[in-house]
Amino acid sequence: MKYTNILACAAIALAGMTITSCEGEKDLIIIEGNLPIKTSTLYLVGDATPTGWSIDSPTAMAASEADPLVFDWEGNLMCGELKLCLTTGSWDAAFIRPVTAGTEIGTADIDNAEFKMHAGDPDDKWNVTAEGVYHLTFNLREWTMSTRYVSAPPAPVKDPIVTDVLYIIGEAAPCGWNIDSPTALTKVSDYVFRYEGALNSGELKACMATGSWDVSFIRPASNGLTISKTGVESPDFVFTAAPDNKWVVTDAGMYTLEFNLSEWTISATYNGEIEVDTDPIETSTLFMIGDATPGGWSMDDATEFSVDASNKYIFTWEGELVPGSFKLCLERDGTFSCPFIRPSSANVEVSKSGVAASDFVYTTNPDDQWKVVDAGRYLLTFDLEHRTVKAEFKGEGSTPEPPVTPGNPDAIETSTLFMIGDATPNGWSMDDAQEFTADTDNKYIFTWEGKLVKGTFKLCLERDGTFSCPFIRPAKANVEVTKSGVAEPGFVYTTDPDDQWKVIDEGRYRLTLDLENRTIKTEYLD
Repeated sequence: MKYTNILACAAIALAGMTITSCEGEKDLIIIEGNLPIKTSTLYLVGDATPTGWSIDSPTAMAASEADPLVFDWEGNLMCGELKLCLTTGSWDAAFIRPVTAGTEIGTADIDNAEFKMHAGDPDDKWNVTAEGVYHLTFNLREWTMSTRYVSAPPAPVKDPIVTDVLYIIGEAAPCGWNIDSPTALTKVSDYVFRYEGALNSGELKACMATGSWDVSFIRPASNGLTISKTGVESPDFVFTAAPDNKWVVTDAGMYTLEFNLSEWTISATYNGEIEVDTDPIETSTLFMIGDATPGGWSMDDATEFSVDASNKYIFTWEGELVPGSFKLCLERDGTFSCPFIRPSSANVEVSKSGVAASDFVYTTNPDDQWKVVDAGRYLLTFDLEHRTVKAEFKGEGSTPEPPVTPGNPDAIETSTLFMIGDATPNGWSMDDAQEFTADTDNKYIFTWEGKLVKGTFKLCLERDGTFSCPFIRPAKANVEVTKSGVAEPGFVYTTDPDDQWKVIDEGRYRLTLDLENRTIKTEYLD
């Protein structure tokens, strides 16, 4: 009898447990797929959109009345790229992107294609292949997008453009790409502006404001239309923020450019070759910058020359150069918009044999530089009266020394280690550089785990916003990182040349840096 009662009690208890379990399971909700993206705003940004790459004022989409998480937009898209953002003012925010980079938007409609959203790299974007009027729909509840090609692009409205100023900008212009001080044209009537002067070989466009790239520019209707000795390839221009079409000056020389803002036309007349200034260059100081030099591209750390005591036009410097390029300026100009002393043509070589061509020019553009091909110690002599340069090779150089520990000359001392590069999660952002973890038992061992994509990377000891600090690099350029590991484990710690590791296989990796023995180990995880 007692046995029966025990069984009955056990059955009741088991039933109670079963009921409790079922009640608990009712509270467990399993969500599959992406949660809705909750936002009241959505924007298009890119050179395919009406507002171009302006993150401060991108093209707004409108929430539909039926569902506030479904956004629509209809308007003209140009050939180019686009992605979407939820807020304005920051490139560091998450962006809506295609699942596959370069997915085309064209005359063929797209129905409910999936998209993804993330910040940083890879910076995947849609590619608009046919200009025209489109209707775009983004469903943030279902994470899908649709496109419909409505019509061919509308004919541009050519109302007269009213302005008191007009500028040209680009490597072909005397100002280069300096948006704060572009080259001004002369206003000759209400709608006609003229420029008479030198144009270098390179790109060119025109604008009506300084200080911002987020404005409309006067451009050719298609990219790469030429300006040459025979004139301009097509007289018509457009006035738009995007796409970023530019004229290309193919023949450097003296020109007369004339913009008619009423007719929306441009004319170009070639007036002859550029007259080279041969007057002595007057200065009390001379500086050198470039990745071949000790200070790299840092204007604050520009390498200073010494003036000859008996000749104010002779400047000399002796020191180590590494493979790379360099140019010279008269003062440490932080804007980089000053004229530079440059070779008369691009990539004039400096080697053990000397300099390939002794003459130089003093100009803002084009951005020609000397190219060092043999590392070593050099004596450079610049004659600013006769505009000549002499390079004397003095012997093999030595590798710049990193911070060291007494008794351990090869060890690099640091408490922090960071990684940047387009192969890393946050790209080239120094503020968001990937931080390594120091080993608790060995202060020279640092590790990092995460996803790497195809691209390059290098490492630094601190988040140096100037990018002029020394970096940990492979001993030569493009040492490969693959599923099998790193091709060569050794590394160097130096300012130049700008060698980087190259990731071939995407995936999750564990990187281990030994700063005592100067080796790197890469392990492919999945």
